[in-house]
Amino acid sequence: MGTLTSLLNIASEALLADQAALNATANNVANQLTPGYTREVVSFQSGDSVSLSGQAQSTGVTATVSSQRDRVLEQRVQQQTQTTSQSAALQTALQQVENIFGLTSASTGSGAVASSQLGTAINGFFSSLSSLEANPSDAATRQKVLTAATALAGAFNSASSQLSQISVNLNQQVSGDVGQINSLTSSIASLNSKIASTSPNGDAGSLEDQRQEDIDQLSQLVGLDQISTSQNGISLTTSGGAVLVSGDQAIQVSTTQVAGNTDVLAGDPPQDVTSNLSGGDLGGALQARDQYLSTYSAALDKLAFSLGTAVNQQNELGVDSSGNPGLAIFSLPGSATGSAATIAVSATSPGAVAAASAGEGSSGNSNATTLADLSTTNVVGTQTATGFLASFLDQVGSDASAVTTENATQQATLTQLSTQRNSLSSVSSDEEASNLTQYQRSYQAASQVFSIVDTLMASAINLGEQTTVT
Repeated sequence: MGTLTSLLNIASEALLADQAALNATANNVANQLTPGYTREVVSFQSGDSVSLSGQAQSTGVTATVSSQRDRVLEQRVQQQTQTTSQSAALQTALQQVENIFGLTSASTGSGAVASSQLGTAINGFFSSLSSLEANPSDAATRQKVLTAATALAGAFNSASSQLSQISVNLNQQVSGDVGQINSLTSSIASLNSKIASTSPNGDAGSLEDQRQEDIDQLSQLVGLDQISTSQNGISLTTSGGAVLVSGDQAIQVSTTQVAGNTDVLAGDPPQDVTSNLSGGDLGGALQARDQYLSTYSAALDKLAFSLGTAVNQQNELGVDSSGNPGLAIFSLPGSATGSAATIAVSATSPGAVAAASAGEGSSGNSNATTLADLSTTNVVGTQTATGFLASFLDQVGSDASAVTTENATQQATLTQLSTQRNSLSSVSSDEEASNLTQYQRSYQAASQVFSIVDTLMASAINLGEQTTVT
């Protein structure tokens, strides 16, 4: 009887183990399309043996179900996600800048200048001065100079306005990212609390899957450093060290306005961490706004201020159609800052264009010649206006191309890492079908053993009398 009882227990344990395996397989199949789900695997362990009448007897088998995950690989995927998302956000912003100036992958140098609205306006302005040189007394020709000057100022204003709009959009992007970050960190902190209370020392299954999915989404938004803590918890900080999640507490991120920009506050107490943030969509938006857009705007301002100043100074050296000293053609601020946005034509009469030089008479053209020659004069440092613009456009194109190439490389690396993780953690329908067949047959076999032993025990109890086992 003792041996039969032992065999009955073994069969019972086998049934329970096979049922756990079948449940895990069913769970895998049901959740194979659930985002972030990690497949469950079953491992069987022999129970401790006991000694009966001097002989070792097995106590059966137990099944342990655990999620198939590799934390090191998951963190590598997260880090690569952060890098890829940052370059993707930067790429989008730089492509928008390219669109402002009509840049394509094939447009460089003088070709880029000629195809841009601003380049066309600069060339048109100097062309009008060349026409004035040939016909300085013609009022209509003078008017064309003012018309071309107005178009030039408008081109600067338009380019500056569009760059500013990109910055506005990036500020909105920063605010949107911060809102999503707070939502995800709150969820992660809540999951930390649930995991600590339900499975502080082992695999928490779906709770860990949910937490990992939130961290993956958070990695798309901002650069993170992750630390495993006691009770199966995870703490998160920004790449600059500001705490985002500590145990069951989420430290909220906020924004503040600094010089017209939306900056980011993080930590406890909150501090401005904008300059220390990197990674994710937020890092890319800040990089585009604070490094690239500010540089491009400054270059555009420098061109507008230098060109406008050179034209004004030369016009003031000449004589207008009334024989009076020439005045400024363009109105400009006191420094280069903001020049592209505010440059405008201040001259209101065609006669204000000083075509003649002093002492030459109002019908002369010497000053018109010098004004037209500004097209080949180094008016922006050591470069001509069109030369500076060509260099500027080449830089914009080069930056955009480099970021596009970088993002493609990073995306390929992310795809490779994700494939490695998925090969470990994702559900395979074929594998689950094979496991289902195996566990079903094992369950049927254990059930048969259990039935046979039950019948034998009933027969033994009834001293061999034929009875019906119920």
